[in-house]
Amino acid sequence: MLTLPATVRIFVALDAVDLRGSFDALAGHVRRLGADPLDGHLYVFVNVRRTLMKVLWFDRNGWAVHAKRLERGTFQLPDAPGVTRVAVDPAQLAMMLEGIDLRAPRRLRYQPPSPSP
Repeated sequence: MLTLPATVRIFVALDAVDLRGSFDALAGHVRRLGADPLDGHLYVFVNVRRTLMKVLWFDRNGWAVHAKRLERGTFQLPDAPGVTRVAVDPAQLAMMLEGIDLRAPRRLRYQPPSPSP
């Protein structure tokens, strides 16, 4: 399990990119989003078919790339018309990596039972 500092933000690129490249190509995609790839934030990209996802992160002493390919289904991205990237929280990223549709997730909260009369 990877633990991220609270200052790290997660950005999802909403446009599909060519994921055949690795560190330098992904850093170029981050720059095209208008961000600095060395800022320590996570940048998430998917391919055109949305079956492959890569996450780029620079952690002050090196690059890290996490890649996941779904064998069935597609990655679902947040809906945000008119923007090229959107910020998500770690729970949303975990759901995306699991292939869960972000348009209709349900977060269950504990509710104590009501007292019986």
